[in-house]
Amino acid sequence: MIKDTFAAVESAMSVPRWRSLLFVPAHVPRFVEAAHERGADGVILDLEDSVPQDQKGGSRWQLSASVAKVGRKGASVLVRVNRGLRALAADLDAAVIPGVDALVLPKTDSAEWVLEIANAVSELERERNLPLGRIRFLAQIETPGALQRLAAIASAHPRMVAMGLGPEDFSAAVGGAPEFDLLLSPNLSVLFAARAAGLLPLGFAGSIGEFSDFDKLRETAAHARRLGFAGALAIHPTQVAIFNEAFSPSPQELEWARRVVAAENDAATRGLSAFSLNGKMIDPPVVRRAHEILALASNN
Repeated sequence: MIKDTFAAVESAMSVPRWRSLLFVPAHVPRFVEAAHERGADGVILDLEDSVPQDQKGGSRWQLSASVAKVGRKGASVLVRVNRGLRALAADLDAAVIPGVDALVLPKTDSAEWVLEIANAVSELERERNLPLGRIRFLAQIETPGALQRLAAIASAHPRMVAMGLGPEDFSAAVGGAPEFDLLLSPNLSVLFAARAAGLLPLGFAGSIGEFSDFDKLRETAAHARRLGFAGALAIHPTQVAIFNEAFSPSPQELEWARRVVAAENDAATRGLSAFSLNGKMIDPPVVRRAHEILALASNN
């Protein structure tokens, strides 16, 4: 019965369009108050790293009000919980409430861990008469050991909706610096596992702390989209507009996609599944990409 209920909820929910997810420290009122004006597709109220230990309790106590504030303009509302069991239990008690769309799970290293959290969330949803399965999971991959279990993590539970590499924590775990050479391969591993499981792959091969060099960040994000990433997590409001642009189709891409779809329709009337356009062969995989670009534009 529970499995059938989850299947029904999952089928009714679409994969979100998260080009940008902005971290907001849950204990700083002025950041919470301004978050809905930043233009992010989603706001992550952080209860983890950005909140001092002695202020976590207060952040949980005011979380319901914070959720209402950051979601005022329709952005998705996410809450990043802590990894330790005692803190996690307190976080879940505070975060499984109306208005929360997803939980961000830091340092996710196994499918079993995802299942433990999913079971706890289900219990709270039932106790509070909340829709079963509505709160989704975004798993942060932050240890080298987790790379060996990505497929299992991605398919661990129907609540899973997105995965992303935590570049700073991952780099520290392997004793390196968050630079392109180190981060490209693990990011690609996360990308492939997420896509295989039908999840949103989030991230880019670089430091999430890079927000002052706009040109570099814009190129890094554009490169991530060319690789197949759907969006990225931002730690500063100035990153949001860059990510929204980089992970959206450009005018040139839209024009190309429209021409491909128009040519596809013409070819179909002639019984062709492959055809030539501007000196290039267009076959079903290329047509599919054109349709995906148009769908992305309609969701922006």
